[in-house]
Amino acid sequence: MPAKGKYLLNDKELKNEALYRKFSCISQYQPLVLLLGLSMLSCGILLILFFALHLSAEEHCAFVSVVSGSLCVFLAVFVLVCTVVLSQRWRRLLGLIVWVTHLTLGYTFIFHGPIVLPWDQVPFFLFIIFTVYTMLPFQLWYAVVLSVISSLSHIIALTLRLTVYSDEIPPYLANQLLSNAVVFLCGSVVGAFHKVLMEKTLRQTFQDTLRCLSMRMKLEIEKRQQENLLQSVLPVYISMKMKLAIIERLQDCKDKEEQQRLVKDNNFHSLYVKRHENVSILYADIVGFTQLASDCSPKELVIMLNELFGKFDQIAKENECMRIKILGDCYYCVSGLPVSLPKHAKNCVKMGLDMCEAIKLVREATGVEINMRVGVHSGNVLCGVIGLRKWQFDVWSHDVTLANHMESGGLPGRVHITEATLKHLNKAYEVEEGNGHLRDPYLKELNIRTYLVIDPRSLNIQRPPKPRVNDGLKMRASVRMTRYLESWGAVKPFAHLQNRGGFSPDTIVNGKTHFKDIPLRPTPGSKIPESLDESLEEPFTLTTPPISSYKNKSQKSKFDEELHNEMTTTIDELSSKQWSNSEESSSLALWFPKKDLEKQYRALDLPMFKHYVCCATFIFFCIFLIQMFIAKNKRTLGISFGVLVCVLLLTLAVCFIGHLQRLFPEKLSRCQWLAAVSEAVVKRPCVRLPLATITTVVIIILAVFNLCFDDLEKKEDLSCLPYSVYCCILALMACGVFLRLSFELKVLFLTVASTVYYIIIISTKNESFNKYEEFLIFQINSSWNCTDGEVACFGLVKHPQVMSCIYITLFLVTMLIISQQNESCFRQDFLLKYKNHTKQDEIETRENLNRLLLENVLPAHVAALFVGENKKNEELYCKSYDCVCVMFASVPNFKEFYTECDINKEGLECLRLLNEIIADFDELLSKPKFSGVEKIKTIGSTYMAAAGLSGCPGQENNQDTERQQAQIGIMVEFAIALYGKLEGINRHSFNSFRLRVGIKETTSIPGLGLSWKEP
Repeated sequence: MPAKGKYLLNDKELKNEALYRKFSCISQYQPLVLLLGLSMLSCGILLILFFALHLSAEEHCAFVSVVSGSLCVFLAVFVLVCTVVLSQRWRRLLGLIVWVTHLTLGYTFIFHGPIVLPWDQVPFFLFIIFTVYTMLPFQLWYAVVLSVISSLSHIIALTLRLTVYSDEIPPYLANQLLSNAVVFLCGSVVGAFHKVLMEKTLRQTFQDTLRCLSMRMKLEIEKRQQENLLQSVLPVYISMKMKLAIIERLQDCKDKEEQQRLVKDNNFHSLYVKRHENVSILYADIVGFTQLASDCSPKELVIMLNELFGKFDQIAKENECMRIKILGDCYYCVSGLPVSLPKHAKNCVKMGLDMCEAIKLVREATGVEINMRVGVHSGNVLCGVIGLRKWQFDVWSHDVTLANHMESGGLPGRVHITEATLKHLNKAYEVEEGNGHLRDPYLKELNIRTYLVIDPRSLNIQRPPKPRVNDGLKMRASVRMTRYLESWGAVKPFAHLQNRGGFSPDTIVNGKTHFKDIPLRPTPGSKIPESLDESLEEPFTLTTPPISSYKNKSQKSKFDEELHNEMTTTIDELSSKQWSNSEESSSLALWFPKKDLEKQYRALDLPMFKHYVCCATFIFFCIFLIQMFIAKNKRTLGISFGVLVCVLLLTLAVCFIGHLQRLFPEKLSRCQWLAAVSEAVVKRPCVRLPLATITTVVIIILAVFNLCFDDLEKKEDLSCLPYSVYCCILALMACGVFLRLSFELKVLFLTVASTVYYIIIISTKNESFNKYEEFLIFQINSSWNCTDGEVACFGLVKHPQVMSCIYITLFLVTMLIISQQNESCFRQDFLLKYKNHTKQDEIETRENLNRLLLENVLPAHVAALFVGENKKNEELYCKSYDCVCVMFASVPNFKEFYTECDINKEGLECLRLLNEIIADFDELLSKPKFSGVEKIKTIGSTYMAAAGLSGCPGQENNQDTERQQAQIGIMVEFAIALYGKLEGINRHSFNSFRLRVGIKETTSIPGLGLSWKEP
């Protein structure tokens, strides 16, 4: 039986390989199109020259027919490639058609004419072999087979024609055929070298792109989870304002390490508070919950609160209210934030009535005596966050204080409103006198007239009274509550983080999420249990959210599928832009318009440079071998070779000298400069360019040796002229083996070398080529009487001087095309990596920003549970600690200091001072001796902190008394430090704030995520 996951792994590899083939098609497309264009141009030029020289089409019928037919075939394939989206299989078939057409042209050129020579069409077959590797869409093994067929067929065909089917065997035939074989071998090796390196580069680019996309997607997912988590505890506009403040600090900083330091440095005292007018504030308190909670276990308490407040959050969403904070069993929210709403008062009143109705259902179903007391007031608020750590969105104003007292002065099961709220209701609800001043002295002091809202649902009660709970179950009230509330099916905290799409900012702002609502009343098709017995025996029928596709597939396979789609999109974008000029590169020189980008590209390391020199050295030896076969003045050739090979071997030694030190580390231990030299070749363009220039010049000089230094006295010796031209063509190929070398330098090498060859062929050695033509005419006339001109006798493709210039031009254009394609490919590879890394850096920066904000909202170890690959956001978070030291520190006279008037911008400046106080308190937490102190929250001007929450639960039992006392001592020292900070603020602000501190060692149950939206 196969191992688990084997088929999945194979399937993934197959998909990646299919993606790579699609990716490689992009690099194969342009060379194929350009080869077809070059082939059509060559055929057209041959036909134009043929008719321009007034050659007879009847005598050269085969030549005209084959060249014309080939032109049509190339044109048809060109149209198919350019207009039809072909798969890799069809593209290979079209490549075969092009190869066969080229072979047909080659053999037509060989056997068309009065004479067949050993060196016939060697450059054209070299062109076929070289383009099979570099421009046709074949894999390496396929290209090797086709190149072997091309070279062997040429050698075998000429051998048979000149030996078996010839009356007289030409002199030096063996040497000439061996020279042909060396030319073809050199073309195959250079082509294979180009193919292997380009395939390696292409596959590396593909893997890097895939890896970057994978990392980017993982970072994006984690960043999105962090943003979702952050948006669950802070409004979007607040968190975005905080991020922009940090990003502005990073813009002027270029150093990445300094940026990381600035991101982590959160000691800024910015005030993120904004004033909003015409809003309604709702305070709600669960009456009887304190007694109920004292009977709960920690887990039951967290579950109960989550279910209950999750329901309240659902009601808040339905009524366009923003939950502000939960304080114990107190819940308060605001309607009209952050966007002003004309129906803010109606929203809050409707929410209060729905909350009372929800608690009523709980009371009737469980028999637990709990109720809801709701107070609503309309006015103005200052909302935002203060301090440096553990930010919590909050609201401040006298109207907020009044709303709080409206709740405490209200009645259980009723919504208690002020006259200001009543005016905004526009008689939407019937009310009765509230008499809040009789129950709350603050309302009496301010002479606030209050009202109680009459729930329209209470006017027409149709539901029969529910039977009391069966007391025979002997079940605790907390258990009954928990069982019933679980039937509501409240979404777990941060469950939306499972959705990789997460919440968008607009979604959060508008309050419209994608989760299904939790029904306030059962659906018509569902059954309401008449008692707790029935509810325990028969589970409730719940309206559950739709199961995401992530549940049907593993996270890993889903991620792989998304990665595959993202890579496919990237490949499609690259394919659509391959003929268009991108903004990052110019059209002709291929330079990047951005100087920094161009400088980075040219300064890239080039570890493959030594292999380029090795390939060029191979071409050098092939040229020498060919000249040894055909040269007459071997002594001069040997001297020249000895000098040039010393220079070339010295260049090789500079490239490989570092490897020599690795082979003999003991003997060369003192020569540390050897490794530095090799490293300089790899890393410094100023070292590479001279080495490449020296290597290329040495090959060019050797290639023209026979043309310049060999004396051709006998007519039989003139047969070496074509092979001298072939050596020049191989030298042109040597200019292109430096794949990653500067494109401008390669163009310069090719242009200069070709110009030198043209001058030698047309001018310097013109007399030698004329003698050779006379010799060939003499041979032709001995078997076939030819009275026409030279070209008419030879045929256009057998004229030595004309075809030498044509083939040099053909290879010049070919090498320029290949060099341009290589440069474009490498620049595209660099640009793709640069963009991926840039996007990755941007995501990492934003992830650091999110992490900074999260760590200032939640403890780092808690936030880690809800983001990343190993997130545990399916469970509620609660931990019980046996020994925790808790501190409350308040500034009691801040309430007297807080006023709302035009001078202090309606209380904003008062909050600015409170922000400085809390921020100075938070700065103390960064000191090493207070590292064990954890800030919990701020409630108005009260600062809450705890010590003993950093370790794992259960370890406290193993701590000795001294350590527990040390924990209390640290908290006392922290309280004393708070006094010192407040005294400093009093001195600078000329105030007399007092600090009141209470410290107690107790059992603590820190919990998180007490609702489906916010913790």
